[in-house]
Amino acid sequence: MLLKSLRALLQFTTILPLGETADFSWFARRSWLYPLAGYVTGGIAGLLVFWIGSPLLASGVAIAVLLLVTGANHFDGLLDLGDGLMAHGDREKRIRALTDRQTGAGGIAMATGITLIAFAALAGSPVIWAAVIAAEVCAKFSMALLTAYGAPFREGMHSFLHREARPWFPAAAAILCLPLLLLPLSPGSLARAAAVMVIVPLILLSLARRAFGGVNGDVVGASNEITRALVLAVLTILPLGAPF
Repeated sequence: MLLKSLRALLQFTTILPLGETADFSWFARRSWLYPLAGYVTGGIAGLLVFWIGSPLLASGVAIAVLLLVTGANHFDGLLDLGDGLMAHGDREKRIRALTDRQTGAGGIAMATGITLIAFAALAGSPVIWAAVIAAEVCAKFSMALLTAYGAPFREGMHSFLHREARPWFPAAAAILCLPLLLLPLSPGSLARAAAVMVIVPLILLSLARRAFGGVNGDVVGASNEITRALVLAVLTILPLGAPF
């Protein structure tokens, strides 16, 4: 049962070839498993850059790998959120901009800014591979939190996940983040990362309620990208960890 949920989770969050498509409801009933996807995507990126000596090249490769492995699905949500928040007019116009498949200047500006922050922060990290894993797991926690508490403004995949979620799911997702303590990052830096992974989705939840009347999959996906970038930033600005 758990293995079916994990396969459904990874088929939803990555483009990894995992055989026959699993029933999505297996994951919907256990969306607290989100952080496990972060260990997989972050682990793949971290492993590929572990042997790269140049911080700039390693950072560029890591971000490119994350976008590739996830199919840029969450990145697309960031583009859509940027368009929705930058749109002028009433709520209906903002929702149309959010859900429009065309990308506008707002989406490009937000995606560019967040990607630049992630790249610069990662390049300045003393332990790039560990920072990538920590940031990815924290980013997936933010998705679990928004899935549980982000009331949808319309029917869709997010509304289905939200109906199946329970208030205790974020607590269970937080427990799955505890293995991050094994990384060569100090408890202090991880505590700041934990604060970011909670604050970012809560801010997005407030913004989405005011701008759109609720949350959709684009907002949840954007939370992944924004949380990852800001976790990398706090790990770099105040790096209290050191390699083993």
